[in-house]
Amino acid sequence: MSTKSLSQRLQKIYGRLTFGSYLRSARTMQDKTQKDMADFLGIPKSMLCDIEKGRQIPSIYLAVKMIRKCKLPEIMAVKYIMQDQLYQAGLKFDVQIKKVA
Repeated sequence: MSTKSLSQRLQKIYGRLTFGSYLRSARTMQDKTQKDMADFLGIPKSMLCDIEKGRQIPSIYLAVKMIRKCKLPEIMAVKYIMQDQLYQAGLKFDVQIKKVA
C-alpha cells in the first residue's frame, strides 16, 4: 500500500491527521500502553500524552528518532510534523514530501 493511500484511509478514520495521531496508531497497533510506549521511546509518559493529544509538537529530529524506534516510515512523520507546525501557525497548507536519492 502506498503512503498516499494509507494516509487517505487513516484520514477517513481519524479526521485530520497529525503526528500525534500517527504515533498513537503506531502505539495501538503494537498493543502498548502509553507508559510502555513512553518507556520504549525514552520519553516521559506525560510528553507522549501531550504529543498524542496535539498539545505538544516535537522537533523533526525527535519525531524521526521516535518513528525509527517504532520502525515506521520517516516520510510520514516529517510530513505530519511540518503539517502540524503550519496548522499551529494558522496556515492552511498541504505539505507534500518526496524522498531524494
